[in-house]
Amino acid sequence: MKTLLKNIAHLATFDDAGGQAGREITGASVLIDGNVIAAVGTDAELAEVGAGADRVIDLTDHVVMPGMVNTHHHFYQNLTRVMVQDDPLFVWLKTLYPIWARLDDDANRVSSRMAMAELIHSGCTTTSDHLYIMPGDFRLDTCIEVAGEMGMRFHAARGAMSRGESKGGLPPDSCVEDEDAILTDMERLIGRHHDTADHAMTRIVLAPCSPFSVTPQLMKDAAALARRHTGVRLHSHIAEVLDEEVYCQEMYGMRSVGFAESVGWLGPDVWFAHAIFLNDDEIRHFAETGTGATFCPSAHMRCGLGIMRAREMLDAGVVVGLGVDGSASNDTSNMFLEARFAQYLQRVAPDRYLSAQPGGRGGFGGTPTAMSTREALWMATRGGAALLGRDDIGQIAPGKSADIIAMNLNQIGLAGAERDPLAAMVMCGPFKVDQSFINGVQVVADGAFTRIDIGAALAEHRATMRRIYDA
Repeated sequence: MKTLLKNIAHLATFDDAGGQAGREITGASVLIDGNVIAAVGTDAELAEVGAGADRVIDLTDHVVMPGMVNTHHHFYQNLTRVMVQDDPLFVWLKTLYPIWARLDDDANRVSSRMAMAELIHSGCTTTSDHLYIMPGDFRLDTCIEVAGEMGMRFHAARGAMSRGESKGGLPPDSCVEDEDAILTDMERLIGRHHDTADHAMTRIVLAPCSPFSVTPQLMKDAAALARRHTGVRLHSHIAEVLDEEVYCQEMYGMRSVGFAESVGWLGPDVWFAHAIFLNDDEIRHFAETGTGATFCPSAHMRCGLGIMRAREMLDAGVVVGLGVDGSASNDTSNMFLEARFAQYLQRVAPDRYLSAQPGGRGGFGGTPTAMSTREALWMATRGGAALLGRDDIGQIAPGKSADIIAMNLNQIGLAGAERDPLAAMVMCGPFKVDQSFINGVQVVADGAFTRIDIGAALAEHRATMRRIYDA
């Protein structure tokens, strides 16, 4: 089936043609053939090839761009939103671990559906999820099944915790798994679900949780297992909180990045969430080894963690993407909001030179040139795609996956934004998408989901929360 999107007011391709957003075209058309983009250009340029389209969608007064790529999340956490609002991360974790330990696979299914719906509505078409706590009958397969129902492109990260409190770790022993069982399940998931083909809808990621919740041996074994299979990437948390640095120094006699390197976890097949407390040498080492990082600005602010040095990382050549993180450390899952906060946090990051001057200046200096809206959206599209090891998503170009979002400019919050409608998607938002295509399938049409009953999904989510908290 061929679908022609025409009369697009502003198309940002994020292709390789140059500029931070690739080619930007006014009065544009995009031709979709099945699950692939067939042609991109002005309305006039595509008039002939689009004449035979089976379906035509008029996107007058719309901004169109590639679907965004979320590279760090914890779906199940939307069952525990707005809890532990004012405590440090380790207290937050210790408070929530016992609640998460009571979850079951039905809660996993319900929370996954809600998380994906929220992401899709905010312009995300590909997501990863880091499922590192596996209580009761939890199955990563369930998340994969829900992604299939929702039509979402999904990189399912089989997380794990294996070092409980009795062995010097942070999580309670009730939340950890046997390492042999973890590795066996990782191997099973790769064999059953990992798709290496272009335009794949499902891939598997191996993702032991963090330096304070797994053993070095599990990190080494997971890395070795991933590297025996094509396209299986590695993901974990690193340098999220200063307490982690203290833990790694006391436990391993080195900083977090040094620990990661000691267990074989630096390289072009590895990306870490957070990476807030990297020093200059560690940023250079990430760049040299091809190791990537996910910037989760909302969670960093909500938890009072700090500001990731995304500007320095990008300048050094580190691949940086965006992530919403879990809905208990962020409380929302909105990719446009992450792009906005990513840009703004970099603009207010302390100027290390000025603040170090004799006598000081009072407060800290920032700069509006630290990051542009297009750079923030590049991280949300091309950066995220690169972290996941993909060159078939994150851009609108012939031969790429047909993952496309459209936002209607006829909204109160966008009045007066005609000078730069693409920047308005970040600076004036966040907004919900009007249209969303994933793998060529329209999953949102005129603002409404086409594959799920969102009212029924919300009711089921509320019922699940009552069941969990009454237990």
